[in-house]
Amino acid sequence: MMPEENLSPSKLPRVRFAPSPTGYLHVGGARTFIFNWLYARHNQGTLVLRLDDTDVERNTEASVQSIFEGLRWLGLSWDEEYKQSERIPLHRQQAEAIFARGLAYRDFTPAHAGDDNQSSAQGAWLFNPGMREMSREESDRRAAAGEPFALRYRVPRGEGRTLRFTDSVYGEQSKQADEVEDFALLRSDGMPTYHLASCADDADLRISHIIRGQDHLSNTFKHLLIFEALGASAPQFAHLPLLVAPDGAKLSKRKHGPVVSVTTYRDAGFLPQAFINFLCLLGWSPKNDREFLTLDELTAAFTLEAVNRANAVINFTEEDPFDAKAVWLNAEHIRALPVERLEASIAPFLAQAGFHPTPGQLQAVTPLIRERIKLLGEAPAAADFFFLDKLAPYDPAELIPAKGGDAAMVRRVLQHTLEVLPSVSFDHDSLDQALRAAASSLGLKAGQAFQPIRVAVCGRKNAPPLFETMAVLGRDICLARIAQALVILEPLN
Repeated sequence: MMPEENLSPSKLPRVRFAPSPTGYLHVGGARTFIFNWLYARHNQGTLVLRLDDTDVERNTEASVQSIFEGLRWLGLSWDEEYKQSERIPLHRQQAEAIFARGLAYRDFTPAHAGDDNQSSAQGAWLFNPGMREMSREESDRRAAAGEPFALRYRVPRGEGRTLRFTDSVYGEQSKQADEVEDFALLRSDGMPTYHLASCADDADLRISHIIRGQDHLSNTFKHLLIFEALGASAPQFAHLPLLVAPDGAKLSKRKHGPVVSVTTYRDAGFLPQAFINFLCLLGWSPKNDREFLTLDELTAAFTLEAVNRANAVINFTEEDPFDAKAVWLNAEHIRALPVERLEASIAPFLAQAGFHPTPGQLQAVTPLIRERIKLLGEAPAAADFFFLDKLAPYDPAELIPAKGGDAAMVRRVLQHTLEVLPSVSFDHDSLDQALRAAASSLGLKAGQAFQPIRVAVCGRKNAPPLFETMAVLGRDICLARIAQALVILEPLN
């Protein structure tokens, strides 16, 4: 393989992401797309998006939309786009050319027709001698009579041939041709199989590098034979380690639920760039061992040589559905995001919760909660008291400091605060100075006096910095909530 940094303009890579629209965009598929994108961008190459939609029985329009929805959320563009179903004439033409060269034969066996993976279905099945050795005249006669057949590749047998390729991740790979079954190129209904359609398209679209999941590694030996039959050079292969659950099982929606779907992360409030960062660390390691990486940094650092061979674990439980590292990275990216972009990212989650702040409110609130949320979906709970006309009920005991406080002390603090606030400018420094002086005049430490005020205006102990919060809420709201807190405190007197 040519070193990535030395690629000439005529050798710029062409890679492809080829999802099958039979379900949602899986996190493993998203990682494959991201790695293809990074490889293309790192090497000034081309990324092709090809929808492998020839499995008409399983494909659904909902799946197509789900895949595109997930890809668009990631925010990574592609350069060319194709639908495999629009290229079926090419696939059939290539299959007929392979047959004409004597490299394939018709299989009229009903049990075999339409099945492109007999070895997995019947254990040691490799070929059907009766079909493979049938004369061309007999084959033509039966086909002309309308008898259905599958078209199978005639894998070389008895020649001692070894199929070989060098994988960019897993190194040298080899297999005896005698161990490969005569796989189908066309099904009995005339539709191309995955093997034929994929290779025919890869050759026609001049794909130079195939970067895909390790579960396709064994298919590559069949694909080498197809590329050879097509008279095309085989691309460079790079197979990515699988993503697995904590128990080592391959991730699946049936077994592991929605946590394996990209849209689940979007809906919970992951930033696309944080999700990309997380997926990149599953099976790939930057040279400097950094974990927080921007998209530009990922693009500059990405190489196939740094992809690991070991399967990558996504850690989650029923109680905690998201990997702790993913959540940590998302929090880091939230803190690094420019405030105006974070405002735009938070706004849909606030709207979903029924909050519709003005642009000025959102601009004021966002900096106050950015350090307090790890997911965008936590924003409504962190900021609700900014937008509520009336606070949700809270325990009056929350008003009382744990150390050195009682209901009488809290009442004095709140009453004195009501007396002080009308004449104070509602900005951070003025509130800081006035409320510290008020605490001192009452013979209290600042922390003792501030907790009752914080709970009164926010309805909770855990809230953003007090003075900034009060400045955003404004004088009238703060006075009303402190007065209400005195009412709430009455049962403790």
